[in-house]
Amino acid sequence: MGADVKKNRLKVQYVLNGVLISTMVDTGRRLIDQLRDTHGLGSVKEGCGTGECGACTTLVDGKGMCSCILLVPQINGKEITTLEGITTGEILHPVQEKFIEEGAVQCGYCTPGMIMSAVQLLSDNPEPSEDEIRLALSGNLCRCTGYSKIIRAVQAAAKALSKEGN
Repeated sequence: MGADVKKNRLKVQYVLNGVLISTMVDTGRRLIDQLRDTHGLGSVKEGCGTGECGACTTLVDGKGMCSCILLVPQINGKEITTLEGITTGEILHPVQEKFIEEGAVQCGYCTPGMIMSAVQLLSDNPEPSEDEIRLALSGNLCRCTGYSKIIRAVQAAAKALSKEGN
């Protein structure tokens, strides 16, 4: 990481949704601002700005993290995946499909972060129990659905992914 001390800027490199990015950034620039403003990734939502609501959850080296409390220099050398990065062309990820099928989307504000947390969970644990799903999603707040449809969607996605793997 090369520093330009006069301007408090650093050169960082990261892989964003499969694309290598090399850029200069202000040392205090938040990842959410980089993703939304620089890269135009609208799925990353800011709900609280303090890492409490999960609306801005992205995968950093495969682990769900709140992008509103991460600084871009902290992701130097890492792989970042947003909702836009889990689709294959026009084909939705099974978690996205099941969220739609199960009606787990109402206002949609929390949905991208919720989906990213579910993607991580199913990557780490392909057959989670309902309690494990609840725990994995506990960092994502939803004010609309009451969570039952979201949990059903994750369960259905787990089944769909297990069929794909066979």
